[in-house]
Amino acid sequence: MLTVAALYRFTSFPDPAALRGPLLALCEARGVKGTLLLATEGINGTIAGTRAGVDAVLAHVRALPGCAGLEAKESTAATMPFGRMKVRLKREIVTMGVPGTDPRALVGTYVKPADWNALIAAPDVAVIDTRNDYEVAIGTFRGAVDPGTESFRDFPAWWAANRDRFHNKRIAMFCTGGIRCEKSTAFLKAQGVAEVYHLQGGILKYLEEVPEERSLWDGGCFVFDERVAVGHGLTPLPYRLCRACRRPLDEADKARPEYEEGVQCHRCAGEYSEDDRARFRERQRQVRLAEARGERHVGAGPRDEG
Repeated sequence: MLTVAALYRFTSFPDPAALRGPLLALCEARGVKGTLLLATEGINGTIAGTRAGVDAVLAHVRALPGCAGLEAKESTAATMPFGRMKVRLKREIVTMGVPGTDPRALVGTYVKPADWNALIAAPDVAVIDTRNDYEVAIGTFRGAVDPGTESFRDFPAWWAANRDRFHNKRIAMFCTGGIRCEKSTAFLKAQGVAEVYHLQGGILKYLEEVPEERSLWDGGCFVFDERVAVGHGLTPLPYRLCRACRRPLDEADKARPEYEEGVQCHRCAGEYSEDDRARFRERQRQVRLAEARGERHVGAGPRDEG
């Protein structure tokens, strides 16, 4: 059984490029795969490997400036959920595109999973899902507002157009692991919203700690690896990715006439040209050839979070 660790930390890295090489080398040496993003505002990503390998990488990250208190959300996977290891340099570790939004300076109130149900059941609280539309489609908290955004970069514009809906409301927000809420609560506080809360550790920590019989979560939680989605107890659910648009698909979606493995699903059937689909068919052919050789084709992995 492999260990999967989702992690992030907002901290100051004056020269993130200098951190990339040693971090990538350690991951590769330990057989750890996944994606880590580095920026001047910190680190974000998900990795998987043996218990010893993941522990070695986490120890390395915690030794970086400002990362001693980093907490990882851990789960398990029967097979490696990533095709390779990537350490990428970015402008932001989760892209909102609003300069000056700094969770280190201003952030909402953290709410532990055990206290979340009581908060979101309060009549004066509006619950907002800060994730993307394809994530919300397979699961969310009961009564949560879905902004319908295609990416986290769209959230500030959505808020500007909808903030009057939440006049005199306390705002509670949540996301997969907590990072988008760190930034979105900082953004709302900067916008003058007085009471803003977010789920500490995100949906993943809630599904890990809150028993299903007391849960207010319905459906699956999309994760950015080959498991696609997890449920209560962080148990993998029977979803697959459309290799064209990277949206999650359940068994009913795969049974639809528009679905062609590796090429399209019903949601993206009209989004690509015939040339695109020809490329996707060739990629899928290469995937099958790699599988027949007992190898893994690395060109069809999951998208990055955000």
